[in-house]
Amino acid sequence: MTKEKFKKVIAVIGLPRLIVSTFFLAIVVTAAVCGIDVASFFSSTLLYWGMWVVLVLAMVPSIKCGIGPNFGVSLGIVCGLLGSLLAIEFGIANYVGPWGSMLFAMAVAAVIAWFVGIGYGRLLNMVKGSEMTVTTYIGYSIIYLMCIVWFRAPFSNGEIKWPVSGNGVRNSVAMETSFGYLLNDFLAFDIGSVHVPTGIILFGLLMCGVVYLFFRTKTGMAITAAGANPTFARASGIDVDKKRLTAMGLSTMLGAIGIVVYTQGFGFLQAYTAPLQMGFICVASVLIGGSTTTKSTILNVIIGTFLYQGLIIFTPPVSNHLLAGTDISDTMRQIIQNGVILYALAQSKGGSAE
Repeated sequence: MTKEKFKKVIAVIGLPRLIVSTFFLAIVVTAAVCGIDVASFFSSTLLYWGMWVVLVLAMVPSIKCGIGPNFGVSLGIVCGLLGSLLAIEFGIANYVGPWGSMLFAMAVAAVIAWFVGIGYGRLLNMVKGSEMTVTTYIGYSIIYLMCIVWFRAPFSNGEIKWPVSGNGVRNSVAMETSFGYLLNDFLAFDIGSVHVPTGIILFGLLMCGVVYLFFRTKTGMAITAAGANPTFARASGIDVDKKRLTAMGLSTMLGAIGIVVYTQGFGFLQAYTAPLQMGFICVASVLIGGSTTTKSTILNVIIGTFLYQGLIIFTPPVSNHLLAGTDISDTMRQIIQNGVILYALAQSKGGSAE
């Protein structure tokens, strides 16, 4: 392959995706050669893809509207956690069953997240050119602020509150009596030794389809135009600031719904600092999939989420086998996560208000 052709391949595939895909393939082959149960880890990859894909999908509206990767998706995550806690607090599953409880959590979380996202978008409209810095600060700040709120929140349900103090939210709240594992088990089946969690995969694809169709509507195309070329968009009569608000409302809603899906898949609701790194994982995933700080597609989300989760799941057993007594999985996660983010930011060559 000539140097020119290689550059074209890199341009089409993207350097982060090429490196991570190659490394992932090498890890899978190594696992098979070492006699590691590849099927079980592939099953876990499918499950975690479903748990994460909606959260990663929250990056698409913010990138398309010109704000860039939404490091502040933690705002949506907090709204989703609140919706899930309210479903448990009011015992919604006792009245309408687990499915009704999950839909209640999603609906409440989405409504709260929409208004939070609009306020969030207004703030970002005031700091054009510094959005990614501000969203990172907000993403961290909201988690630590909510630690105080969770500790003092006046929940009365015994499954939520601390047993001694009588209020506040526990570190981990079991979801079994509400809607734990609901999507994981729905229509699940096995292909040989590979377990396919059909429900959570279908839900992830459904949400991807909804967002895809939204960006084919007049409003969606206006958001894309406002992000691609704000000056031209204004000349065409598009209210750029308003479209940015809509995009951030949608992004925050997806984050809220995504954490409900993640929580039911994990089986436990984890508050306090547990979601602290989720924003960075979502950003890294979408960038690995081929997105940039200015362009993103649904396919980038699907591929990036699979590669990121697959790599994180397959790395520990392989590293433990090759380097007995060690576990470099978290180190590898940090290298990949921060590396692809740094690469994307370097390629963006800064930013501007327009």
